Amino acid sequence: MKLSRLGSFHQSKLSFLRSFIREFKSWNYKRDLFDLNKEGYGTAVYSFEKKGRNYSLVCFAQHIKPEERSDRVIATKWDSAFVLYDGTPSKKDINRLRKNVPKQEVGRVTYKELTLSRANKSVRAFDHVVDSLSEGKQPDKELLKKVGYLYRTTAVYGSGKFGLADRFRIKDRKEIYGPFRLEMMLVYLVRQFTFDQVNHIAKCKNSKKAVMLEESIARNLGIGNSTGLGMAPFIVNHPTLLHNWIYCREKALKEIRSIEKVNVDDFNIFKNCLDKSKRNIDTWLTDSKYQINKIDSLKSDLKKFFEHLENLNPKKNDYLWNLIYFWAEKNLQEECVEYIISMMMEPYDSIIDPLINNMSSEEEKYFNIPADRKVFDLKKIIEKNYKLIIEIDFKDKNSTSNFWFISKNKEEPRVANRYEEHGAELEQPLAIARDIKRLYEKLTKSSQKETVANFLLNNDDLRHVVRRAFIVEKFPYSEIQDNTIGASLVPIDMLRLKLSFFGAVKFDPRSDKWLRINMYQGAPLPHEMKSSNDNWVYNSLN
Repeated sequence: MKLSRLGSFHQSKLSFLRSFIREFKSWNYKRDLFDLNKEGYGTAVYSFEKKGRNYSLVCFAQHIKPEERSDRVIATKWDSAFVLYDGTPSKKDINRLRKNVPKQEVGRVTYKELTLSRANKSVRAFDHVVDSLSEGKQPDKELLKKVGYLYRTTAVYGSGKFGLADRFRIKDRKEIYGPFRLEMMLVYLVRQFTFDQVNHIAKCKNSKKAVMLEESIARNLGIGNSTGLGMAPFIVNHPTLLHNWIYCREKALKEIRSIEKVNVDDFNIFKNCLDKSKRNIDTWLTDSKYQINKIDSLKSDLKKFFEHLENLNPKKNDYLWNLIYFWAEKNLQEECVEYIISMMMEPYDSIIDPLINNMSSEEEKYFNIPADRKVFDLKKIIEKNYKLIIEIDFKDKNSTSNFWFISKNKEEPRVANRYEEHGAELEQPLAIARDIKRLYEKLTKSSQKETVANFLLNNDDLRHVVRRAFIVEKFPYSEIQDNTIGASLVPIDMLRLKLSFFGAVKFDPRSDKWLRINMYQGAPLPHEMKSSNDNWVYNSLN
């Protein structure tokens, strides 16, 4: 649970967008409305339907000036805005949504709307594709390799935001019980809209000469995303959810390592995915020195691993996955170890699929503090579950260099240097390691027989970490075992942890505080979902 390790996670078979594709293969996809003008502005509706249940994506594309295009949260205009509607929207619903959805935060929606998003074009790629298709030719694959998408989202909202349906209304629906199902559905359908939009504009531009975007090219374009520090507090503020994600990953790894006789076909699936992924890694382009070093270490370690793999044979080696795991931990860096772990999951639907529905959490059940427990109990919990944390010296300035706050101008979380910048009095409660250490020191000086209730009467400022300690007692993976305000903090490690579970690829840090990623690149198109296999994620533009 150290940040450097969590920041080395890769997508896997457990990732939400991949499990979404598997679960919705049997649903019926349809484009219900496509009312765009010749410039590609207007309204479109797409839907998934099964046994009377229907989810519809309503899309609104508009013209904006180049100077109005921004990926920042504080932007007020976007090339397109989207909402996932619960059911089939009427004309009246669409007219209501048209007045509100393009405004995003300034607009208001209702409980009939489930998730909300907006996206901007990658202008270079989008215009190139339209121009090429209108001239009767396919776009340059090399250019598209470098970008990887036609649009990138800048936010996806849900769970009651701006009037959207509260989670309690829909949480018991079996088809969306897996984590972030509605967000994954929205992004997947937005991807299809981008393809339909470029085909439409190209046809309007030159009806006699225009051609459709080849499916092989469309398939290998995803949806981009710009993600900043707004995502980082999520994994701190949702401890039981974090535990469930990590626990399912660890449980899968344990079961795989426990296989005594590895099936030759399963081993070949692993090797095939690993081999296909080598080409994919070459398309991970970035100017970030930090990320370049990670990619270089991955390539170097994979070379070592392929050489080692030549000596392994499932017919001769018992507990082959366990041998691979121990060798990797001993000989490779974290980036490659986590990469190999993700690959080891590929052959095992029977292990992975039952875990998917355990990756959500009814968090409110676990937020009550057992006030009758004793200070002695709480102290022991901390000594057992925060061993590394209580060894940190927070009197050292390097241990408290940073503080988290909400920017008034940018309206999103930020990190600043405590000793060089103003505003530390606005610090958000995200310094869990420091506060746990403070709690431990207070507990050590308190009567061990005192109840937690009495302790909190005099130490209410530590209530948030008292709650966390009792959570971690039951959920050991609920806490990052690292210092989130130390001088060595790399904030994008926190972003990458979450994004890897979403299924993001091609991490491209633009600083240590925000990055761009790609989702659904290589994924089957809607009409291909029913017959698709699950290792599409290792495809790349040829």
